[in-house]
Amino acid sequence: MNALAPTALIAEDEPVLARGLVKTLSKLWPALQICAITHDGEAAIEAAGLHLPDVMFMDIQMPERNGLDAAEQIVDDWPEDRPLPLIVFVTAFDRFAIDAFERAAVDYVLKPVEPQRLSLTCERLQRRLQERQGGDAAALAPLRALIQSPRAEPPLKLIQAGLGSTLQMVSTNDVHFFEADDKYVRVVTADRALLIRTPLRELMPRLDNQQFMQIHRGTIVRTELIDRVVREDSGKIHLYLKGRTERLAVSRSYAHLFKPM
Repeated sequence: MNALAPTALIAEDEPVLARGLVKTLSKLWPALQICAITHDGEAAIEAAGLHLPDVMFMDIQMPERNGLDAAEQIVDDWPEDRPLPLIVFVTAFDRFAIDAFERAAVDYVLKPVEPQRLSLTCERLQRRLQERQGGDAAALAPLRALIQSPRAEPPLKLIQAGLGSTLQMVSTNDVHFFEADDKYVRVVTADRALLIRTPLRELMPRLDNQQFMQIHRGTIVRTELIDRVVREDSGKIHLYLKGRTERLAVSRSYAHLFKPM
């Protein structure tokens, strides 16, 4: 991080709103240098990897990939020796606030962005950057795993998976892991793999968190089946399940779950 000239990336699919945010930031935080402006999630991932900004203002609803998913990808790919970017999500809907903070966002700002509210965000970001200069260990902390909210109903016992015109009932006790597969989720057991349409983000809160754990934005595993966890020289972490040959990636967002006791 350049203490004298902090940098920021703006990901906003509406050019007019992006220009407005740049103009307001230039007044509230003159020292902040905008290193890139992108208009979709994939472009934001590419620009973040190129510029390694100190701060990111991420719109949530964008084409190609939404801001929440793009932010997780950026963090997964971030160099181990660099402090993670301070992320502020910008959204027109406050219902996304919970998702934002579950991803350890520094802040979220509602559209239309009000200068007074953005000023508070800038103050918060500047404090965090100053803490980093002082060697604050939290500056290197990865995004936290999704917070499990209290359930109003018991966890799932059966998964209903479609197979042609047939509905297959799979006990969660038989599931080895769930894996995102394009628009579907693969439900993998010892002897078969079926597809369901429920996204992992909706599925995880309905599972027993004593039985399953999320290790990647696209993977949930059966906890008791974890056999070994391997950290490569590159810093990437993978795990293997008992009796299986797949090498499952652990994203940086969940790496803190696998530390020696």
